[in-house]
Amino acid sequence: MSTETAPNADRVSAPPPAGWEEARSRVYAVGLAAALPTVARPLVDTDGSTLAEPLTTRTDLPAFPTSSVDGWAVRGSGPWRVVGRVLAGSTPAPLTEDDTTVEIATGAMVPEGATAVLRVEESKNADGLVSGVPRSTPEWRKPGEEAYADEVLLPAGTPVDPAVIGLAATCGHDTLRVRRAPRAALLVFGDELLTAGPPAAGRVRDALGPSVPAWLRRYGCQVRPSDVVGPVADTLPAHVAALRSALTNADLVCTTGGTMNGPVDHLHPTLEALGADYVVNTVAVRPGFPMLLARLTGPDGRARFVAGLPGNPQSAIVALVSLVAPLLAGLQGRSMPVLPQATLAEAVPGRGDHTHLALVRLDRAAGVAFPVRHVGSAMLRGVAGADGFAVIRPGTSGAPGDRVPIVPLPLFPGERAS
Repeated sequence: MSTETAPNADRVSAPPPAGWEEARSRVYAVGLAAALPTVARPLVDTDGSTLAEPLTTRTDLPAFPTSSVDGWAVRGSGPWRVVGRVLAGSTPAPLTEDDTTVEIATGAMVPEGATAVLRVEESKNADGLVSGVPRSTPEWRKPGEEAYADEVLLPAGTPVDPAVIGLAATCGHDTLRVRRAPRAALLVFGDELLTAGPPAAGRVRDALGPSVPAWLRRYGCQVRPSDVVGPVADTLPAHVAALRSALTNADLVCTTGGTMNGPVDHLHPTLEALGADYVVNTVAVRPGFPMLLARLTGPDGRARFVAGLPGNPQSAIVALVSLVAPLLAGLQGRSMPVLPQATLAEAVPGRGDHTHLALVRLDRAAGVAFPVRHVGSAMLRGVAGADGFAVIRPGTSGAPGDRVPIVPLPLFPGERAS
């Protein structure tokens, strides 16, 4: 069959849609199997990436006994004769004589031979002699108090955030081995789309071209302005050329629209022309049903992925949280995202034998989810005021007081949810 003229009548009918939870598990597994290569990065360049190997300590933490207060490092029972001073960053001489002391700063190395540290505010210093009663609890941090040398502090697959970066620096690391960030591209399909100005005369404004790259960046992807292309002409040759070009550099190409089998829906024959295999072809979820994920092998032998997002904006976001999020977790070597739970404040209807992803606003302190309004497939007003989607499983509906899983909308890379 010519890829230039593949007619709708010759297309193979689509298989039954995958269950929503099954689809998520399936795409995570293929992502993990194709986990991206590891690279060494300076600490300052690792925020939002993922540890490719466990984070271990290079020394004991702390590496030497460290004073936790300003005061006096003393030997013996006192009063003590002052024989010097120790500041942070210096190596002190040992205290070799009883009833001697050195002034010591917080964070300074405690000299060998010291038996206690006396707080400055609990001491007296007169005529070169220091007196006071040290507390029974040692006023210094012992080597290995936080961790021992070579101890594993965080496993591979941990997302890197500022706290992890600080811990790595404390451990003595200058670089970290992390998974290379996924490179993503976006192809916008649809001759009816406007890229500027208000909608008019049968044409609608493209909302996904500007917004999908921002969602992808929040999932840890690199998306350059040149990686966003469209609207692509509604012809099969244009679709094939655009997707082939995007796959040259991208690990993941997202497309918008064209996931059904209408007269100008060319995504399926395009995937066929490029030799793609479906990982998931439609998902039993509302909104967002006509979504897909396909896999191709690049010239370097590595897998590339195409995520077909529906053209309706909210449905496209449902596809992002349903298929793209677990795929990217796998590609980055992270664990499958665990969904938090919340209590429904109001009733949420079911969608028959489909999973219903219902937009909600969260009161995180109370653990309560409030359904939002303006939630049609083509609407983004509800999304703009929402924190995520409540999962209403097939054959059920949500009643007030029910505990349900929540699919959060993505945060900035490395940011923790509250």
